[in-house]
Amino acid sequence: MEKVRKCLECNEPLRGRIDQKFCSDYCRNAYNNKQRRENKEIIRDIDKKLHKNRNILAKLCTYEKTATVKLALKAEGYNFNYLTNFFRTKNNAVYYFCYDYGFRYLDDTDKILIVKKQDYI
Repeated sequence: MEKVRKCLECNEPLRGRIDQKFCSDYCRNAYNNKQRRENKEIIRDIDKKLHKNRNILAKLCTYEKTATVKLALKAEGYNFNYLTNFFRTKNNAVYYFCYDYGFRYLDDTDKILIVKKQDYI
């Protein structure tokens, strides 16, 4: 007895090719859109956090470089778990960036230096 193949989207019986998965283009598109929607929501959430971090750094960085305290970033809602990249200088100072703004810790204190990324960095 042959197993009845069904559409992955609407569960209708399939007729035709043995490797067919969907009964129509509509079902194929609907199925794939559902699969992508979950990934898009995760990416959208991360992107919001990155943009918020970048905007906080931009707000606090009034010049090309601005010294402040870590508590000021926390008070604005900065999430230290999200960054786009980091950069290590020749002096082993590490800058943590969200797009074009970043910061580095000054010594071993709560003081930080916020910078706007320059072409030479």
